[in-house]
Amino acid sequence: MPMPTEERLSQLVAGLVERRGFDLEGVEISTTGKHADAQARLKVTVDSDGPSDLDTIATLSTELSELFDEAGDFGETPYLLEVTTPGVDRPLTADRHWRRARGRKVRVHLREGAQAPEPGGSAKFEARVGELGADTVALVLGGKHKPHLVHVPLADIAEAVVQVEFSKPGAKEWELAGGVVPGRPVPGQDNDEPAVDAADVRGSAQLLPESVPASDSPTEGIVE
Repeated sequence: MPMPTEERLSQLVAGLVERRGFDLEGVEISTTGKHADAQARLKVTVDSDGPSDLDTIATLSTELSELFDEAGDFGETPYLLEVTTPGVDRPLTADRHWRRARGRKVRVHLREGAQAPEPGGSAKFEARVGELGADTVALVLGGKHKPHLVHVPLADIAEAVVQVEFSKPGAKEWELAGGVVPGRPVPGQDNDEPAVDAADVRGSAQLLPESVPASDSPTEGIVE
């Protein structure tokens, strides 16, 4: 049986994800094995303004599993379902991403022809995200030693990617950025974001810690 498309699965899950208070950030599907040994791997990425704890993500994972089984798009093909929140190295492509990334360090790449935020500055630079405006975003430049605030038009930003951090920002840098959004991990604690892997065969699930990859051997009827 042909695998459902990512577009089809996105349409299928969008309503449930929205009703549970999340934004659907992406659906990815891949297959392993051939013919009788084929298995689908499905990753559903969600996010929200509030905190996304493991229990909430686990509940959503169970509901999505039931939805897929009821829809029958996978036929008899076993599938491995992973429901997760975006990683800290996610790109910022929408206003809600910038709003939720407040306090995080980002690598910014300006579009060709855009003016750098400082005289003689580069089109590629690192900054800490501050408040989001109507059409600009506040960015803290200078790091811990010389932090200062600039405002960059969103239209001038070609790409921005959140960076993994292993130490906390300086006090002044942190103050200028306005801290992080409530419920979000503090920089330097990037292993605290929730993720749930669910090994699923016709509705069974196994929930694993974020740092543990999903098993290739689905386990029936286990929820940890």
